[in-house]
Amino acid sequence: MPTLRFVGRPFEGFERALERQMASFAEQSDRDVEFVRDHRPLPEIHEELVETGDIADGTYDLFLCLSDWLPALADAGHLRSLDGRVAETPPVDWPEGWADSMRDLVTYDGTVYGVPYHDGPEIFHYREDLFESVAEQRAFRREYGRPLAVPRTWEEFLEVAEFFTRPEEDLWGTVVAALPDGHNDVYDFLIQLWSRGGEVLDEDGRPAFDSEAGRDALAFYHDLIHEHEVTPPESVDLESVEAGQWYADGKAAMMWNWAGFGAMAESPDSAVFGHTNYGLIPRADTEAGVHTSLTVLYGLTVPAGSEHPDLAYEFIRHATSPEGDRITTLEGASGTRFSTWRDPDVLRANSFYSVLEETNASAVNTLPGIPQYVELNEIIDEMVGEAVVERSATPEEALERAAERADELLE
Repeated sequence: MPTLRFVGRPFEGFERALERQMASFAEQSDRDVEFVRDHRPLPEIHEELVETGDIADGTYDLFLCLSDWLPALADAGHLRSLDGRVAETPPVDWPEGWADSMRDLVTYDGTVYGVPYHDGPEIFHYREDLFESVAEQRAFRREYGRPLAVPRTWEEFLEVAEFFTRPEEDLWGTVVAALPDGHNDVYDFLIQLWSRGGEVLDEDGRPAFDSEAGRDALAFYHDLIHEHEVTPPESVDLESVEAGQWYADGKAAMMWNWAGFGAMAESPDSAVFGHTNYGLIPRADTEAGVHTSLTVLYGLTVPAGSEHPDLAYEFIRHATSPEGDRITTLEGASGTRFSTWRDPDVLRANSFYSVLEETNASAVNTLPGIPQYVELNEIIDEMVGEAVVERSATPEEALERAAERADELLE
């Protein structure tokens, strides 16, 4: 009996969905198959499997690969091309069943290496019950001289966050995931950068983030936590799932985070069940300011050393089918198909899906699709850590050092 060995990050939504998808695949397959799942923290996967290339050593047949890592792994030959298999037996509705932004993130240099499994993008979450409270509206108008409204700019966001920050009530204006794990701390900086009109790289592929927009972005992120104190002090130790849970527990009035964490907020067990809504992430109040978002995804891929690549691809087709994608969604992760985003039952259970198609089509940004991105991500991660968590450098100093290192990397 063949055994398919899987590795990916721990997350209850992934684990529940994969358990169902693997069980149904084993039942429907015309041959016996066994699955072994290995859920490991992102930093561990990166350090022990991605950086070393050991993901391709034959241990694993299925890898739930973060799209940040895919260009480098594909360029190094550590993932199998799926072009031939996709051409012969494509996933159902391929390619029209997914947004261009989804397919682009599992493609490198024109070659398909995976199929989207779980997606962002990041969107704005807010406590509708707080914003619609007559008492809160009156109090806000008295203090700020304007109506309480969902913020459209970072200036408005800061005022609203200050207003709702009430540590004595265990309520904060916002919550961020600033843990320097190469994940949301980097993405938070990039959203701040893009929303101010900044760029990671210029048209020639050179570092462009040490700019006025970059300095404002990093300083704003630092100040939310340490100067304005509108986020819990624990933010420097929170990763994205924990920040999402913090919001779902009713401890934050607003956050920008992955759309999928709306499922936590809309769970009947959530403290904000029935009281959360979604919108565009604020922008800088300048001519260059734009509403933006970030999408990365997790794609199901086949490591180069897999002993069962054909069987692994059969499972990928099964898990990413319309029904498989719906299972991914209903179990608490985020499906990637148009059919899921438009499903009435899904929309009733998780209203945030109503904004995904528009966000992916108009406001979404993606990370630079270059083989060196893994190393560039580390540089930005260390920069945010120095300026925001360790506070061993000013934002200006951290940015300058990071830009110098990035320039050497990309030279």
